[in-house]
Amino acid sequence: MAKKTEKHHRLSRRIFLQSSLSAGAGLFIRPARQTILDQNYQSGSAATSERSLYLDPTKPAKDRVDDLVSQMTLDEKIAQMGSHAPAIDRLGVPAYNWWNEALHGIGRAGIATVFPQAIGLASTWNVDLIHRMASAISDEGRAKHHEALRKGIHDIYTGLTFWSPNINIFRDPRWGRGQETYGEDPYLTGQIGLRFVRGLQGDDPNYLKLVATPKHFAAHSGPEAVRHSFNAVVSPTDLQMTYLPAFKTCITEGKAFSIMGAYNRLNGEACCASPTLLGKILREEWGFEGYVVADCGALSDIYQNHFVVKTAAEAAALAVLNGCDLDCCGEFRIPCTYPDLKDAVEQGLLTEADIERSVKRLFTARFRLGMFDPPETVPYAQIPYSVVDSPEHRALALEVAQQSLVLLKNQDQLLPLDKSKLRSIAVIGPNADNTLVLTGNYMGTPSEPVSVLAGIKALVEPDTEVRYARGCAILDGAKNGFAEAVDAATNAQIAIMVMGLSQQVEGEEGQMEGNPPGISSLGDRKLTLNIPPVQQALLEAVYATGTPIVLVLINGSMVAINWADEHISAILEAWYPGQAGGTAVANALFGAYNPGGRLPVTFYRSTKDLPKFENYQMENRTYRYFSGDPLYAFGYGLSYTTFAYHGLAITPNKIASGDSVEVQVEVENTGRLAGDEVVQLYLQDVEASSPIPRLQLKGFTRIHLAPGEKQAVQFTITPEHMSFADAEGKWQLEAGSFVVWVGGRQPVLSSDSQPANVLRGEFVLA
Repeated sequence: MAKKTEKHHRLSRRIFLQSSLSAGAGLFIRPARQTILDQNYQSGSAATSERSLYLDPTKPAKDRVDDLVSQMTLDEKIAQMGSHAPAIDRLGVPAYNWWNEALHGIGRAGIATVFPQAIGLASTWNVDLIHRMASAISDEGRAKHHEALRKGIHDIYTGLTFWSPNINIFRDPRWGRGQETYGEDPYLTGQIGLRFVRGLQGDDPNYLKLVATPKHFAAHSGPEAVRHSFNAVVSPTDLQMTYLPAFKTCITEGKAFSIMGAYNRLNGEACCASPTLLGKILREEWGFEGYVVADCGALSDIYQNHFVVKTAAEAAALAVLNGCDLDCCGEFRIPCTYPDLKDAVEQGLLTEADIERSVKRLFTARFRLGMFDPPETVPYAQIPYSVVDSPEHRALALEVAQQSLVLLKNQDQLLPLDKSKLRSIAVIGPNADNTLVLTGNYMGTPSEPVSVLAGIKALVEPDTEVRYARGCAILDGAKNGFAEAVDAATNAQIAIMVMGLSQQVEGEEGQMEGNPPGISSLGDRKLTLNIPPVQQALLEAVYATGTPIVLVLINGSMVAINWADEHISAILEAWYPGQAGGTAVANALFGAYNPGGRLPVTFYRSTKDLPKFENYQMENRTYRYFSGDPLYAFGYGLSYTTFAYHGLAITPNKIASGDSVEVQVEVENTGRLAGDEVVQLYLQDVEASSPIPRLQLKGFTRIHLAPGEKQAVQFTITPEHMSFADAEGKWQLEAGSFVVWVGGRQPVLSSDSQPANVLRGEFVLA
C-alpha cells in the first residue's frame, strides 16, 4: 500500500508541474512554488507533511483551506481580503484579482461574444436559452482565464470570479442601471437569474466552473447620484415580497457561491455591513456558505458617507463581523478599507479569528475553482481558447437577440415587410448605423458587430435602394440633419427609423463605458421618460412626409412613446441587442424571424404616473401594484401569428393548507406562420388579510408552434406561491379564494372583458 501511495504522489506531482506550465493550470507556477512542491513530494514522503496538506488534491477542501490559512501571518491574511490579492511566494500562493464581469458576455477583457443587455435577456422569457447562453459565457471565461495564466497574467478581468448577474428589481424606469437587470418582477428575475447562475457555475460535483455573484444585495435601484449615501427605507412586506425573492432563489436554488453588497443603506444599516442582510437573512435563514464582496468602494462609504461609524478601522471591523469578506478597491483609484483591519485588531474591535473566517471563505472559492489542483482533474481547465467568439457562440448571440425582440405595435399587419416588393427604403435615426449602442454597458468587444443599417442592407434584394440619413444625434438638439432625413423618406416606400436611448442618456453614475470618447452618462432619467426631444421632432418631421414608418427602439429601459403609439403603424422594441442586433432586427422586419419576446417591465405614459423616485415603497409601482393605465403592460408582446387558449383545468379546485394545485391549458397556433408564444400564469389572492400585490406572475414558459399545432402546457402552484409576507415580514398562508389567469399576456383587472388569449379559473384553499 505504501509503494502504491508513493507512486500516486509522484504521478500527481509530475502531471501537476507539466500541465501547469504547458496547458495553463488554474495556478501559475512560480519558482518558489516549484521548490515547495519538490519538498513536499520527495521520494519516500507518501504521507505528506502537515505543511503540504493544502497542496494535496486528494484531501477534503475544508482541510486544505484550514491548513493553508493557518500558515499565513495576520498581514498576509488581511492582504488576501482585497480584490487585488497579492502573491504569497513562500507558500506558493499566486496573486489573484477577484474582479471580473459577465453581465451579458465576458466583459472588459477584449474580444468576446456580446449577447443582448440583461433587460433584453429577460425579454426572451426563455430560461433554457439563458442557461445555454450562460454556459457559453462561462466557456469563454474559463478559456480567457487559462490563456492569461499561460502568459503569466493575473490582472483584473482575467479571473474566475464574476460579479454578475444584477438581479435588483427595476422598480422605477428612471433608474439608469435598470438595463442591467431582468426587469420589475421578482419571479421572472429569480428564474432568469437562477439559470444564469447555474450556467456560469457549471454542474460538476467537485469543481465550480466560475463563481457567480448576484448583486447588489439589497434594495438597490437608484437614485444613482446619491447611491453612496442613500438610505432605502423599505417595509418588511416589500423587502420580503419584492426585493429579496430573486436573491433567495439564486442562493438557495442556484447555490451562487458569492454575493455582492449594495452601496446604499437599508433601513439605516449599511448593506455591506448589515447584520440583518448578511447575518440573519443570508447566512442564518438561507444557509449561504460562500463569500460576500462589497461593491467597489462601498466599505469607505460606511464611515465617509453613511456615517455609521467614524473611522476606517471601525468600518472594516463592522463589515467583517457582519459577514463581508472581500473589499473591492485599489483599481481606478477606488479607496481601500480593509488594510485598516490591522488597526482594528490592535484596537480590540475584532480578533484575528474573525479575519481568518473571511479568508477561509475566500480560499474555499479558489480551491473549488481548482486553482491548486492538477488541471487534468479540473474538467473546465481543458476548454480551448477557440471557443471565444466561435461560430457556435455567434449563432447563439443571434438566437438570443432574436428572441429578445418585442413587437409592440403592428397596425394593418405592416410587418413583416415583403422585400420582393420594396425598391426603396429609407433608414433613419441616430441608432441606425451605430454599433457601439448595441452593446450596452459592462460589455466585451465584439469582433464583427452588425448595425441595424448593415443588417437591413445584407437582407434586402440586391436592386433595392437603401438610403441612410442619421437625422440627428442621440441628445444634441441640432436639426441640421432633418432635411436629409425628410428627403430620404420622401423618396422611399418605407422609412425604418432607429431611435431611442444610449449609455449617454442612461447608465451607472459617472459611467463612460459604452459612450464615445470623452462622454459620460447622465445616469438616471430624472425629468422625463420620453425619447429625447430632438428625436421626437425628427420622428414627427418624417411622419409628415406620409411615408409609412416602422419605429425600431434601441434602449435599456422603457420609453414613453405615447405619440408614436398613436401615429406610427409598427413599433419594434430591440433593447441593446448585442453584437448580432442588426441582423436580428432585419430578420424580424422582413419576416425571416417571427418576434415573440415579452416586456419584462411596464411601459408607463409619464412620470406623473409614478411615486417619487427616492420612495422605495412598492405602492403603485410595477404591474403588481400599479392601478393606472399603462402604455404597454408587463408581459405584453405581439406576433405575426395568432394563438388561442382552450380547456383551462385546475385540479383540485379545493385544497388543504400545504397542498399544491396543478394547472393545465392547451395552446394552439391559429395563424398562418410558425411562431413563439409565452404562456404566462398570474395568481390573484382575493381574500388576503394584509395589503398584497394585486396580481403576481407565478409561472411562464416559451413554446414554439407551427401553424395549426397545439400543445398542452402545465404549471404547478405551490403553497409558497400562495403565501404573502405580513406587515412584520413574516410569511403567511391563509385560507381563501384564488383566481388563476393563464394566457399570452396579463389579464385586465379593471375590466370585466378579457383578451381572447387570456383564460380565468379559480380554486379555494380551505
